[in-house]
Amino acid sequence: MPAHRPAEGGLLTPVLLILAILIVATVDATTGPELHISAFMGIAPLVAALRCSYHRTLLVAVVYVVCLTYVDLLTVPDWAPASRVVGVFGAFLVGVFALVLCRTRLQREALHARTTLVADTVQRAMLRELPLRAGPLEAYGFYVSAQEGARVGGDIYEAVDTPHGLRLMIGDVQGKGMPAIGAGLEVLASFREAAQYQESLEGVAGRMEQALTRYNARSAKEGADERFVTALLLEVRAPGRARLLSCGHIPYYVVRDGIVQERSDGEGGLPLGLGGLSREPRRSVRIQHEPHDWVVLCTDGVTEARGGDGRFYPLAERLTAWVDLEPVELARTLRADLEHFTGGDLKDDATLLVVRRAPAEQTAPAPARTAAA
Repeated sequence: MPAHRPAEGGLLTPVLLILAILIVATVDATTGPELHISAFMGIAPLVAALRCSYHRTLLVAVVYVVCLTYVDLLTVPDWAPASRVVGVFGAFLVGVFALVLCRTRLQREALHARTTLVADTVQRAMLRELPLRAGPLEAYGFYVSAQEGARVGGDIYEAVDTPHGLRLMIGDVQGKGMPAIGAGLEVLASFREAAQYQESLEGVAGRMEQALTRYNARSAKEGADERFVTALLLEVRAPGRARLLSCGHIPYYVVRDGIVQERSDGEGGLPLGLGGLSREPRRSVRIQHEPHDWVVLCTDGVTEARGGDGRFYPLAERLTAWVDLEPVELARTLRADLEHFTGGDLKDDATLLVVRRAPAEQTAPAPARTAAA
């Protein structure tokens, strides 16, 4: 993929700057030696250096040097030769400085563009863009990082079609923004692998726990903070046959026949990374799942987002109010409303997924599944 090149900028800025130089030089040349304002033209090449491409900055600088040289040498007869030389040399230095400034700016912009391209590529490889599709399941939603300029941070999600059913995961890493990416990547990679081979959600969660434990061990040796991850794992093997396992994650919502229900099935399990604190193994639970149900999963960056008056974001109320919207519109509306509610000042990464079974005409024949547990 080619590196992004900084934009050259429009013609308006250099044209206006050159016109300003010519006007000032003309006024200075026609008003006699009593008024000498050409020195103020030096701001023009500096403005060009900050706004224009190198070649356009060069053009503005050349026009400036030529005009100031003309004014100093030909229109101020009472100046001493030394003063004329100083004026011309000063104009030349201003032009050179403008070119150096422009070159430095363009190099920094190019470096920033390359760095951004690499970061975007890595981040897109970590989290797939929404909507997600796995077999007949569709997951619409949004992800907003609390760290400005970052596409990913402390929230993770994935949906995969496996021999053991359709499996979906949403997780929330302790912390936010870029510092939480390492732990999130370990857990996400482990889920993608384990979901294909582990027959149960308990097995998948166990592999995710092991991956995070190894990551925390490395972090401790390097003097970095250890982290834990809350996660919610959902498995659908056939219509009406679904299981769920919660690793300390917040409740989810089911939209059925226009009614929104908050569910906390399996709530109470320890987050990933803290499994060693309990002797009780994590256990999945079977949940009632109708073919036309929508499942809404989110992280606490949504439910604990605060408005200007200190209130938490009322997700259940919003879902009830907009339950008639299609999932893609519902997700888009919720994101806009969340940003409006918080004034654009999110304190934590926020992720929301609206999961449904695709309409029959959009669903490809599903591969054979193993028997449900």
